[in-house]
Amino acid sequence: MNEIAHEQEVVAARGVKVAFGAVRALDGADLVIRAGECVGLVGHNGAGKSTIVNVINGGLTPHEGTISYGGEVAQGITASRAHGVRCVFQELSLCPNLTVAENARVMHSDLTGTGWRKQALALVKQQLSDIFPGHTIDCESVVEDLTIAERQMVEIAISFGAVADRPRLVILDEPTSSLDAGLAGQLMAYVRRFVEAGGSVLLISHILGEILSTSNRIVVMKDGKVVADKPASQFQTRSLVEAMGSVVREQGSDRTARVRTGDAVLSKQLNPRSDSRLEAYAGEIVGLAGLGGHGQTEALLEIYLSANGNWWPTREPKMAFVAGDRGLNGTFSLWSILKNLSVSSLKALSSRSMISDGREAEVGDRWRKRIEIRTPDMDNPILSLSGGNQQKVLFARALVTTSKIVLMDDPMRGVDIGTKQEVYEILRSEASAGRTFIWYSTEMDEIRLCDRVYVFRDGAIAAELVGEEITEANVLAASFAGGVAV
Repeated sequence: MNEIAHEQEVVAARGVKVAFGAVRALDGADLVIRAGECVGLVGHNGAGKSTIVNVINGGLTPHEGTISYGGEVAQGITASRAHGVRCVFQELSLCPNLTVAENARVMHSDLTGTGWRKQALALVKQQLSDIFPGHTIDCESVVEDLTIAERQMVEIAISFGAVADRPRLVILDEPTSSLDAGLAGQLMAYVRRFVEAGGSVLLISHILGEILSTSNRIVVMKDGKVVADKPASQFQTRSLVEAMGSVVREQGSDRTARVRTGDAVLSKQLNPRSDSRLEAYAGEIVGLAGLGGHGQTEALLEIYLSANGNWWPTREPKMAFVAGDRGLNGTFSLWSILKNLSVSSLKALSSRSMISDGREAEVGDRWRKRIEIRTPDMDNPILSLSGGNQQKVLFARALVTTSKIVLMDDPMRGVDIGTKQEVYEILRSEASAGRTFIWYSTEMDEIRLCDRVYVFRDGAIAAELVGEEITEANVLAASFAGGVAV
């Protein structure tokens, strides 16, 4: 690629300020994206990343500052689309009641004529095969019938697809949050090919390995400002975390098997075709691993419903559940942050069947500080929070309960590294006090934190790993062959 093309500005935001009441979401931020580069954008939840994305894609009008596309000052969704900007949102924007092809038509208005369905279907199929070779998605299905990982893949494919002109800039906001390591690797490889061909990508991810390996340049945001903007080669994981304002905490790599005491607090056969049982003991952190879509979420739901019922809630729930798909089955979108946090603990916060506002507010304030929910007022709507902060609320909701077992369905999606480290410490503290966690995660770093790990394949347990056996090689070996690497 020639140097002139590389220096060409695709989008430039300069001196942008956006405020929501007393909260300054952006405070004079500058972000320039040029042709033929992948820009990694990092920062803690609430740093302003999603806000500047919404300014660039035309969804928000800045209170101060300018937005230009290809050197032309303009603003609004129409201008953004006309200049080739596409966006894959952290909160997926597909219409669940429409088919995959119909969603492609919503995104690409130039799919016209009597044969648009056939054309849309071919477009998505081709793009999915280019980005995720070997995928098994039925492109004629309704979106609500797809798993969250498949929905994420479809939205990515639609955004990169082109009827006439290729997109000039694709914004990927936590694009691998629901993808396993294999699918994430395929996407990052495609991003590099897209950029090499002259396209541009703005990559937002809390998985710093993806940022460091894929980006040409990295921009760090904090408190609505850009605090660092340098070539990716000048960053390492430690310096990147420190630029975000966090301290790197070393994690020991030596693993020893936890001594089990007493009877198992959970023992369940999940698949009638298999003799394997999922067991958990008091104080254990039990991980569920394997390729995405192989039954891990279904196992958690089966365990939860068998203990708590699916119709009338028990007075003292035996288990709490942290949802990974917060938009579908996590948050109550019309409620406040406080009500979303306290909804599972109303009995403990009540006296004579009346909720104590004072006790509820005290619990909310305590967890706002402990898990650093970035809001000036817990009575604000839950949707006023960034995606990562919404996830913190769901996590706090589970830990506030008296439940001895907490089920977690990939709960760290979209959560920044600083908060993750805080949450990991809370997990260890709660486990030391006797609480049991059963944790499905798509991140290998999180799987390594577990005492024992069950690897799933085709809806059944393929292997059980303990202590030092919990390695990426063993997880991958069991995921594909049902065995353990030697």
